[in-house]
Amino acid sequence: MSSTPPVIFSKQRKRARELRAEAMVSAGETATFLLENMADDVRERLGFLRFEPGDVLCEGFGSAFVAQGEWSHDVTFHSTLDRDFDTPLNLMQASLDMVCSLNSLDSVNDLPGALIQMRELLKPGGLAMASFIGGASLPQLRRAMFEAEPDRPAARIHPMVDPRSCPQLLSRAGWKSPVVDSYQLKVRYPSLDRLVQDLREQAMSNVLASPSAPLTREQLDRAREAFLANADADGKVTEIFEIVTLTGWR
Repeated sequence: MSSTPPVIFSKQRKRARELRAEAMVSAGETATFLLENMADDVRERLGFLRFEPGDVLCEGFGSAFVAQGEWSHDVTFHSTLDRDFDTPLNLMQASLDMVCSLNSLDSVNDLPGALIQMRELLKPGGLAMASFIGGASLPQLRRAMFEAEPDRPAARIHPMVDPRSCPQLLSRAGWKSPVVDSYQLKVRYPSLDRLVQDLREQAMSNVLASPSAPLTREQLDRAREAFLANADADGKVTEIFEIVTLTGWR
């Protein structure tokens, strides 16, 4: 029996998604609030832990916000550029004080392998930290997509990680003193289109290797109507983002 993990996510589509989001961010006036929130949370956790890493690998679209923040000590930041943890980074093994992954682990084909690789990149005593949106995210969008094609709903949102499964995964990957945290951010939207635009601007859109056909105009109209059916009196819908953070040591 083959031990090769199934290809759920497309590397090419992930890279195209990141390049599109990068262009949007460079143009200004884009939504980056989730990425900024994750980056701020990373720095706050480091302060709480009183850990001052010297060499840090930043992986995932949005990890640049970690490097852009204020640091109380000198830090050398390394980047994976267009690679994620589905691609081995053998040259950096056991060389880093910290590996920080933002907005990435929810779309790797081999999550256990990615967690092992994060640990292997660290020096003894090094810290691994990852943040991504989890399985309780986007209930309103999910409902709208189901209502768009109720007879044969297609996969419009890629599978997300349930934080309840993470402690066992971290232990299997050899992370020392693993911690799994999650919290929710609630964001209010005037339309389905604005929500989808926010996801695209933060490289959080669908990157399934076998994407479904685009919605027809009729299906899209049904999705928009279903989304606004849960609007408050001011016409805005409250959407939920679950932020999952994994922390552990080597």
